[in-house]
Amino acid sequence: MGVSKFEIADYLDSKEMIAEYLNTVLEEGNNADIINAIGHIAKAIGMTKIAEETGLSRPSLYKALSDGAKPQFATIMKVLKAIGGQIQINPASV
Repeated sequence: MGVSKFEIADYLDSKEMIAEYLNTVLEEGNNADIINAIGHIAKAIGMTKIAEETGLSRPSLYKALSDGAKPQFATIMKVLKAIGGQIQINPASV
């Protein structure tokens, strides 16, 4: 019996699940983790759809959201908007 590879994108099937996942990564992860999480969400929604909404090509999206990538902030903002997310700042607990 073969073992299948775990794909988080398979479980990101609602706006609530996507928001919970991304918020958790934002709280606990580093820059690379956040970029990877946005990539997982984009894959769950569909790279073609995200490409259409951002005006970026699919290859550019895959490259920008791949391991070790350092995408421009504008690219991240376009993708966040396309996945239905937004950045909100709250005071940090001290």
